[in-house]
Amino acid sequence: MTATTSNIHIALVHFPVYNKIGDIVTSSVTTLDVHDISRIARTYGIGTFYVVTPLETQQVLVERMMKHWREGYGATYNPTRKEAMLSTRVKNVLADVVADITERSGQTPKIIIPDAKSFPQSRDYPTIREELQKEGQYLIVFGTGWGLEHGMVRRADFVLAPIDGLNGYNHLPVRAAIAIILDRLLARQA
Repeated sequence: MTATTSNIHIALVHFPVYNKIGDIVTSSVTTLDVHDISRIARTYGIGTFYVVTPLETQQVLVERMMKHWREGYGATYNPTRKEAMLSTRVKNVLADVVADITERSGQTPKIIIPDAKSFPQSRDYPTIREELQKEGQYLIVFGTGWGLEHGMVRRADFVLAPIDGLNGYNHLPVRAAIAIILDRLLARQA
């Protein structure tokens, strides 16, 4: 895989996700996630990192933070943060992300959803890694809270098998999961 994988995009979705008791909710955007995932996305040559939230106040918060790092004092204070934030966008819903990728590339992206649980259509990392080497656009969709609404998972083109740890504990912070998953899918093979 080339150093720039601009046909691969990621989205961090805050609605529709589950809360701890299984209700569908909108989770809050964590600015640390936006900072760290932007840096992870830049490291792995991701085309675009989308922060997806329907809450206008959360969109304003993220846009204000990104402006600080792209244009404000933060741009000169930390140029590498600016570089990472240049490919980050905020969208209202996942359909807006798909429309943006389709409009910019001329191709509708295939949707890949990693999940902490196995589904009948779950695929292993080598299978998805091979898929990502094909032509076309790909969107890897990550959920917040206690995971994406299951209908979204069932409608995905591909579901990625869970990250298996060593002792059955399976509750990684989303930015750590994203780093692990992108490394497994995109890093050069040793």
